[in-house]
Amino acid sequence: MSGLVVSGVLVALGFPLAQENVAEIEQVKANLYVITGGGGNTAALVADDGVVLVDTKNPGWGSAILDKVQTVTDKPITHIINTHTHGDHVGSNIDFSLPVEVVAHANTKSNMEKMEAFQSASGQRYLPSRTYDDRLTLLDGNDQIDLYHFGAGHTSGDTIVVFSGLGVAHTGDLFAWKGVPYIDVNNGGSGVQYPKTLLTAADSIPGVDMVIPGHSPVMTWDDFREFGEFNRDFLTSVERGKAAGKTAAETAASLDLPARYANYAMSRGTLTSAEDNATKIYAELDR
Repeated sequence: MSGLVVSGVLVALGFPLAQENVAEIEQVKANLYVITGGGGNTAALVADDGVVLVDTKNPGWGSAILDKVQTVTDKPITHIINTHTHGDHVGSNIDFSLPVEVVAHANTKSNMEKMEAFQSASGQRYLPSRTYDDRLTLLDGNDQIDLYHFGAGHTSGDTIVVFSGLGVAHTGDLFAWKGVPYIDVNNGGSGVQYPKTLLTAADSIPGVDMVIPGHSPVMTWDDFREFGEFNRDFLTSVERGKAAGKTAAETAASLDLPARYANYAMSRGTLTSAEDNATKIYAELDR
């Protein structure tokens, strides 16, 4: 019986067929691509000696990533840079063939060491083998990649990955979308430090004009700066509400934000909301 007939019989009998994970790939600039689907955006730089990946999506998406990489090059994966610790960005580290150098901020490595996926002996081989504190440069020439960390925000170990020769940055979930961010306080995130981290990055990193956010289409460096200003103005409004004796819920319901943020989402389903972030900022200010 052919595979197509078997599939038809199974569907007719009410048995669902497993869905293969399928990603999409788009050229950002020159030898840099973004791979979407299955979690956070994955960047792929086709360098002289191999491919550098930034983030590896949810568990089980390694083959889908590799399938798309192989549509543009037959070079091996040589590096994985993890922007932060969450499973939708590090989940498929373990799918790639060794040797591969995994790179992340020191705090991200510490956070990843707590994750179930990296508890086994085999999983531990996919923890970061190279870490940094403030800045690290990988490769050279046109392939140069600069990693920056400016402080707490989404987590305690957020990395901004800059493809210096191309003027493109991958921001991970430090800048995931236009709207209230998810502040992961269990992994060192900070609503109070978030604006400073973003705006220091915007002022300090030279030569970037395009941004690959964590979960959105490609944007501009001006969008990144505006996101920093949004978080600054959000924090100021929350501090004002707290000083006036309002509850976090009351403050979130009466935010006084400039009209230019009208397109910013004030909630992301059950993940986060203006009230969630106001509550976290209140708790942080009380410490």
